[in-house]
Amino acid sequence: AAEDAGLVKIDLLGNRSLGVIRDAISNMRVNRIELNERQWEPEDDISTQEAVAQGRTMGCFYIESPAMRLLQQKTNAGDFEHLVIHSSIIRPAANDVIQEYIRRLHGGAWEPIHPLLNEILAETFGLMVYQEDVSKVAVALAGFSHAEADGLRKVMSKKDRELKLKDYLNRFIAGARSHGVSDEQIEKIWRMIMSFNGYSFCKPHSASYARISFQAAYLKVHFPAEFMAAVISNQGGFYSVFAYVSEAKRLGITVLPPDIAESQIHWTGKDHAVRVGFLSIKGLSANTQARITAERGKADFTSLIDFLNRVHPDETEARALVYSGALDRFHPQKHRAALIWRFCAWQKARAKTNTDLSLFKDDAPSMPDLPEDDQRQRLRNEFKVLGFLCDRHPMMLFAEQLKNLKITKTQNIAKHLGRHVQIAGWLITGKTVMTGKGDPMKFVTFEDETGIVETALFPQIYRRFCHILDYGHPYLISGAVEENWGATT
Repeated sequence: AAEDAGLVKIDLLGNRSLGVIRDAISNMRVNRIELNERQWEPEDDISTQEAVAQGRTMGCFYIESPAMRLLQQKTNAGDFEHLVIHSSIIRPAANDVIQEYIRRLHGGAWEPIHPLLNEILAETFGLMVYQEDVSKVAVALAGFSHAEADGLRKVMSKKDRELKLKDYLNRFIAGARSHGVSDEQIEKIWRMIMSFNGYSFCKPHSASYARISFQAAYLKVHFPAEFMAAVISNQGGFYSVFAYVSEAKRLGITVLPPDIAESQIHWTGKDHAVRVGFLSIKGLSANTQARITAERGKADFTSLIDFLNRVHPDETEARALVYSGALDRFHPQKHRAALIWRFCAWQKARAKTNTDLSLFKDDAPSMPDLPEDDQRQRLRNEFKVLGFLCDRHPMMLFAEQLKNLKITKTQNIAKHLGRHVQIAGWLITGKTVMTGKGDPMKFVTFEDETGIVETALFPQIYRRFCHILDYGHPYLISGAVEENWGATT
């Protein structure tokens, strides 16, 4: 309605990756690493180009999804110009176009569908990639006016497009025929237009996305700890915190547990180590997180009771802090049952007196002799409040169950091309799509402690197992190892 009234529409996108870049650079400055953003040209950095070409881009904005990382591996093109193309071509319903693009990129012979398209689509190997390509082709091939061509471009994204597209198709056929285009060529071109399926980028949009992606990739390559801390702190992206923590470990980064004296509200990174921030402790309110840092700014916490007297966490928060390891420094033996007991004693005394518990000192009351923490239950509690384990990948806990099975580690998948293998992995993300026949199937990403593997659950298998697919669980997966243009799945 705004547009019909002649008003200008401006679509402002909230981009979380700008926050990631901002916080990574801020983290670097805290660590006394200066980055001159005015002279920063990440697109020209060879190491960054290599990482982009190899799809080592988890956390890097638009190029971190499984589909995009696989496309990068298949093209092995990490320069800015190609990334602009890839950011637009990776759209629903464009798989045939993508496969043809990869073939042509790797030297496959091709001719433009019609000579009139040669100059228009030269930089994209004769394929329509950008939203404005639709308009340009309609003008050059079918004699549309620029206004009519823009109308076709716009109607591609409308929900009621089917009715209007028939009219455009008839005009397109008539115009193209008048320019000597054969019906077979018209059909191929229209099929390419339909591959946009209501979703496409104009080139400037794609270029700006590629620019942000390159900035993120540069920071990941050169300042991985600061960058991964920023990714997790912004709580967004294609993957869960669990997956980003695993990626940090694969980069050789040590994940330090939350600590009442060292942690900030957000994650921090320095010297190939990241410290878990208070925001990742489930059940710990924002108010209590702020109170911890404010009180600590006045004076260090000298003991558990000093902490409790000054911060006053409720029972859920206290247990979350204990289970996460944030209070381990207050018990040298890391005996978390003792920490829970002392909190309960403090809570009971507080309920009795209903006064400031500064009277409740560390020496009262005496603590009974408690049993040692059960290691497995301790890890369960930690996973429950953090959603990950700081010192290990949870798949390592299943070594006993897997020892008699022939399991292939994900980092070794490529060595078994054409063969069936069995892997054990943690499900970290998935995407359900419809086949050409309208049947649902799913692309699922699994990981173990060595790496990530992309899998395809085709319709028959998906129907059998869709009800048990859930994030945060371990699975046994068997299947054929396939390779497509250098990308192994």
